[in-house]
Amino acid sequence: MITVAAHRYLSTLLLSICSLAFSVQAAATEAPPPIRDEIPQAVLQGTGTYRWFGLTIYDAALWMSAGSPPDIRQRFALDLTYARNLYGSKIAEASIDEIGKLKLGTTEKRQQWLLQMKGIFPDVKEGSRITGIHIPNEAARFYLNGKLLGEIRDPEFAHSFFAIWLDKKTSAPDLRSKLLGNLEKTYQ
Repeated sequence: MITVAAHRYLSTLLLSICSLAFSVQAAATEAPPPIRDEIPQAVLQGTGTYRWFGLTIYDAALWMSAGSPPDIRQRFALDLTYARNLYGSKIAEASIDEIGKLKLGTTEKRQQWLLQMKGIFPDVKEGSRITGIHIPNEAARFYLNGKLLGEIRDPEFAHSFFAIWLDKKTSAPDLRSKLLGNLEKTYQ
């Protein structure tokens, strides 16, 4: 037979465990600091993992504003958490290769963007987070582990850069589908 004191103790313990589980779940979907600052009321749209020949390169998360209808043409954030060490120059070169595959920008523009990205993107190590903020009709702004790296103030670049993940012709369609979630059918 359970005493009243034991019943109260077990009830309090169960309530504490439920509260902790709720707090952990809320924290897991709370936007990291640069995203919270850039996109008030940011909500997680989708997540996925990018793999290259079976190797995990990074985990990606797409964040959008909760205060407006989901629309990829608004301000949003793409947060990449790297699973391995990579040179910033290689990240920039791979980005330009993907933009080229999508046939975005002129050859001259892509060369200019490459130089700009090489000036911004640092070398990353396992666990590093690069966050890109899409500022529609203006720029792309980049953070490393919450600290501002810089921005490229060119709306064509911003569109082209984020198209790497979000364009229908991306080289990573499964990742795109996971990031966009219920927006996949509506985003062109």
